[in-house]
Amino acid sequence: MKIATYNVNGLRPRISQYGSLRKLLDSLDSDIICFQETKLSRQELRADAVSADGYESFFSCTRSLEKGRTGYSGVATFCKVQSAFSSNEVALPLDAEEGFTGVLENSRGFANRKHDCVAGVEGLEGIDRDELLKIDSEGRCIITDHGHFVLFNIYGPRAACDDAERIEFKLLFYKILQKRWESLMLKGRRVIVVGDFNIAPSSIDRCDAGPDFENNENFNVQVKLLNIIRFRSWFRSLLVENGGLFNDVFRAKHPERTEAYTCWSTSTGGEVFNFGSRIDHIISAGSCLHENKDLDGHNFFSCHVKECDILTQFKRWKPGTTPSYRWKGGRSMKLEGSDHAPVFMSLREIPDIPQHNTPSLSTRYCPQVRGCQQTLVSMLSRRQSTEEFKAHEQSGTSLDEEIRVRGCEQLAKRPILDCNETGLVLDEFLTASSFVQADDVLGKDKCSQGSSSVFGGKKMLNLGSNHMKPAKCTEMKKKSKKNQLSQLSLRSFFHSSSTANNDVKSSSADLPFEHASNSVEGYGTEILKESEFNNIDPDQSQCESDACNSSQTDKSKIALLEWQRIQQFMQNSIPVCKGHGEQCVSRVVKKAGPTFGRRFYVCARAEGPASNPEANCGFFKWADSRSKHKQGKWMNGSPFAMLSS
Repeated sequence: MKIATYNVNGLRPRISQYGSLRKLLDSLDSDIICFQETKLSRQELRADAVSADGYESFFSCTRSLEKGRTGYSGVATFCKVQSAFSSNEVALPLDAEEGFTGVLENSRGFANRKHDCVAGVEGLEGIDRDELLKIDSEGRCIITDHGHFVLFNIYGPRAACDDAERIEFKLLFYKILQKRWESLMLKGRRVIVVGDFNIAPSSIDRCDAGPDFENNENFNVQVKLLNIIRFRSWFRSLLVENGGLFNDVFRAKHPERTEAYTCWSTSTGGEVFNFGSRIDHIISAGSCLHENKDLDGHNFFSCHVKECDILTQFKRWKPGTTPSYRWKGGRSMKLEGSDHAPVFMSLREIPDIPQHNTPSLSTRYCPQVRGCQQTLVSMLSRRQSTEEFKAHEQSGTSLDEEIRVRGCEQLAKRPILDCNETGLVLDEFLTASSFVQADDVLGKDKCSQGSSSVFGGKKMLNLGSNHMKPAKCTEMKKKSKKNQLSQLSLRSFFHSSSTANNDVKSSSADLPFEHASNSVEGYGTEILKESEFNNIDPDQSQCESDACNSSQTDKSKIALLEWQRIQQFMQNSIPVCKGHGEQCVSRVVKKAGPTFGRRFYVCARAEGPASNPEANCGFFKWADSRSKHKQGKWMNGSPFAMLSS
C-alpha cells in the first residue's frame, strides 16, 4: 500500500486546479492521502470538497476564534477503499479520532476500542484542560487506526523566532504529541506520523543552513534562535540513530541526497533555484509484522517500507515556466499549486485485517455533507405541497398568481386612501417570490382609475381621480417580471439614469399632467409638468449629449497621458541592483518593529544560493533616502527576512 502526505495550502484552490476532488486524489495515486492546511472551517464542509467516489474522508477543522486563526490550518485524511462497510482493507480505518489530547468530543470513541488506544495523555496531569483544548482547537491532527499501525496526520505550528507565545504553543504541542506516541508504543502499537512538521531537522535539509545550524552549545548564537534550535534538536532526538524510537523514512532511504526540499518561499521565488527546506516528513516506529519480529534488525521500517520519495512533479515552478530569472515577487506570473511538494511512502507485506465498517468520524455521517434524516411530518408536508402545486398546474393557475390574488383580497378589505394623497406603498405584500401588480389590486376593469409607477426601485400605487387616463398595466406587469428574473449587469448601473427617465416619460404620457407633476418624497424622482415636457427640443438634447461625450473623451485622454507620465517618472526613479544592473522591485516591511510599513527596493531576481550569479544578488535600498539605516548589501542574512509577518 502507499501513503502520501501533502500540504495543499488550501484544499479548494487545489480542487479548482485539478477540476474535482476525485482528480486531485487520483493524481497522488495512493491508498491513504493526508492533507494539511486545508483552510476549511466546519461550516464549509460540503460534498464537493470532502466527498469523492471510492474514498472515505476524515477532517479536523479549526475551532479557534483567535484573530488570524479562523479559516486557518486544518487537516484531512482520505482513504481509498472498495467498500465502506464489511471491508477487510487496511486503508479503511477501524477507528478515527480528531486531535490527540483526548478532550475533543470526537475523540471519545477511540479509547473504547479493544486495541486500547488511549484517548487521554498520561503524565500531563499538571496541564490545564483549557490548554489541552486550545492545542486541539486549531485543527492540526487526525488519528486513524488501521489495525497494523496507528497513523497520525499532523500540521505542526509555525512559530517565528521572536514570537514567544507561539513558541510556547509549539513546544507544548510537540510535548503532548510525543507523550501520545509513547503511550501507544508502550501498548505494542506501531506508529506512523506524516505531515508538515514545520521543522527542518538537519543542515542538509535547509538551503541556507549556516555553521551553527545544528550547534546547541554555541553561546554566540543569538538567544532568539535558540528556540528554533530546540525544535530541531527535539526532532533529531526522536530518531533511532540518536537513541529514539523513530526512523526518518526519507532520510533513512536517502541519507546523502542534497537539495531534497519539500517547501519553498512564495515571496522570494525559491522554487526557481530550488532554494527551500525539507519540513514535510514521514516517520515510523514499532516492530514488524513477522512472527520472528524480535530478531535483531527486524522492525517496521526495515521489513515493510519499500521506498520513500518527494513528488517533485507537483512543484509549481518547472523549467521553462518563466522567460528569465526575474521573479518580481511573483507578480509577473501566476503559478498554480501549493508551495509544498508531496512526500510518499510505499509499504509491502501488509496483510488484510478483520471485516469492519467506516468509523463514525467519517464525513459520510456529517449532516452538512449528506443531509439530515427526514421525519414523517416533514415528508407529509412536502407531499402536501407537491399535491397543491400539481392541482394549481391542472387548473391553469400558478401559486404565484394565487398568492397575489390572496394579497389583493386582503388589500381590498382595507379602506382606500383619498385620491389627492400621493400613493400607497405595498411593502407588506412585496416579497422575494411574489409581487403585487397594479392590475391585480385594482382589477382589470379598474385600470382606468389607477396607475402604477416605479420610483427609486419601489412599487407605488397612485390612486387618482375618476378622470385619470388608463395606464398600461399589462406592459408594466411584464416589465416587473422581466426585472425579477434578469440579473443586473455592471453596465446597467451606468445606464440606470437614462432608463429611469425614459420610464418616467412613458408613464407620464398616460397621466394628466397636473397629477404627473406631483413628486414623491423620499424617492428622488420627479415627473415633468406638461409645459416643461412640451418645451424640450430633441435636437438640442442630442447636441448637448454629443458635447458631453466629447468632453468625457477629452478628459479620458488627459487622464491617460497623465498616468503614463507618472508611470514613466516611477520607472526612472526605481534603482538598479549592483549585481545585475537590472531595475529593482519595491516591497513593504510587514514584520512588526520600528520599520513596519516602510518601503524598500531589492533585487528582482529569485532567491537562490549565494554561489549562483543568476540568483538574487542581495541588493537593498530604502525608498526614503533620508533613512539612517545602512543601504546596499544586507549584513544580517537575506532582505526577505523582513517580509514575514
